[in-house]
Amino acid sequence: MKLHTLKPAEGSTKNKKRIGRGQGSGRGGTSTRGHNGAQSRSGYSRKIGFEGGQMPLQRRVPKFGFTNPNRVEYKGVNLDALQELAEKLKAKKVNFELLVENGIVGKNDLVKILGRGELKAKLEVEVHKFSATAASAIEAAGGKAVEIK
Repeated sequence: MKLHTLKPAEGSTKNKKRIGRGQGSGRGGTSTRGHNGAQSRSGYSRKIGFEGGQMPLQRRVPKFGFTNPNRVEYKGVNLDALQELAEKLKAKKVNFELLVENGIVGKNDLVKILGRGELKAKLEVEVHKFSATAASAIEAAGGKAVEIK
């Protein structure tokens, strides 16, 4: 095998259609664009979502519901996650910064403590919001639930 004998595998390459190069080529005249109509003219581009006259998807599918622009999304953190964190770090105080450092929440999240699981550790928890069951469970364990603004 020599470098000058290398060529692509059989059938792996195709020749490009050379259109608009005269009648003798078989692709002159209308240059594969058919006769009249928008697609035969230069500068034509179809609308986004155009499906050849078929009713487009965005019109076939019904609209429903409502998206409230003022909705506030909270990232839920359960009591069992707090208990695990307290055991791992031997922490007495859990705040938003500690949750971000340990990868439990993102730095742009708002955090709400939820009531799943059991909390045995006495913790002072400072986050944006608490569910009623979570707040009572934290206080029952001897801790404090403090909301930050």
